[in-house]
Amino acid sequence: MKKQELRLITWSIILATLICGLKFYTYYLSRSVVILSDALESIINVVTGLFAFYSIRLSARPSDANHPYGHGKIEFFSIAFEGTMIAFAGVGIVYSAVIHYIHPQPLNDLHAALGLVALSGAANALIGWWLVKRGKKLESLTLEGNGRHILSDSYSSVGVLIAVGIITVSGWVWVDPLASIIAGLLILVSGYRLLRKSVSGLMDENDLGVVDEVVAILSRHREPAWIDIHNMRVQRFGTHYHIDCHVTLPYYYTLETVHDLISRLAKIVNDNFTKGEVEFFIHADPCLPECCHYCTVENCPARKEPYNLHIEWSRKNVLPNRKHYLENATFGG
Repeated sequence: MKKQELRLITWSIILATLICGLKFYTYYLSRSVVILSDALESIINVVTGLFAFYSIRLSARPSDANHPYGHGKIEFFSIAFEGTMIAFAGVGIVYSAVIHYIHPQPLNDLHAALGLVALSGAANALIGWWLVKRGKKLESLTLEGNGRHILSDSYSSVGVLIAVGIITVSGWVWVDPLASIIAGLLILVSGYRLLRKSVSGLMDENDLGVVDEVVAILSRHREPAWIDIHNMRVQRFGTHYHIDCHVTLPYYYTLETVHDLISRLAKIVNDNFTKGEVEFFIHADPCLPECCHYCTVENCPARKEPYNLHIEWSRKNVLPNRKHYLENATFGG
């Protein structure tokens, strides 16, 4: 999988370098500040592509004594770096546009510039779409983040194209720095979103989509001895996930039986999970008399009251650190 990611990111770096050169040539022809802003963002595409290449190589290393969970977290640093670079580019573009608004310069050869901007924008749109699609399929945050950055560059090119078209038709030179300011602000928003995603991963924010998928898998394969599951926490390390949870089991089961049940639970999730490999750390909780009313274990020698309530598992009762007593129940069919 990592070989595919490295091959994809290598091609994206090569293509980004060619497109960057094309954009600076377009600026050389036209002297348009909005085209310069587009070219400056393309430099970021190349730099972040190189960093993405490094992060993919590093994340492929196996876990070791110093990194027991592997090196997958580097992907979050990668998109943080990318988001920061995008934000700096946005600030630089806005600053340059303001200077050119105060001190306007004549524009040249706008008809040729229109064609070159359209060509570079279309190329970026295809490359970005391709990287996002492959990144999602390979569960690579780095590829997806790089693709979204390049897509944002293509959106900027659309704005540049419109601005240059208006200037060509109307002669309104003031549109050039104004369009550049708008492009810079949009780029800042894109950088913020990437930074937000990075912080979410580095701070181990629960991925509720992953929680929902794991809960759905466990619900489909639910066994009577799994009386309830609670205190679930999810961490992501690249394409690997680490999940902690508590499973309530009959208190009189032997250690060997408990081990077999927990191993089976982990295998069921890994066999059905679609987003990557899952490592489970499961804490076995002994059942209490208060669990009897929703426990479906048949012929239980320790039952204190009959089963009378079916509880559907959901993030509402799986995430909190408490057993599924009656007052916390979610009623199901």
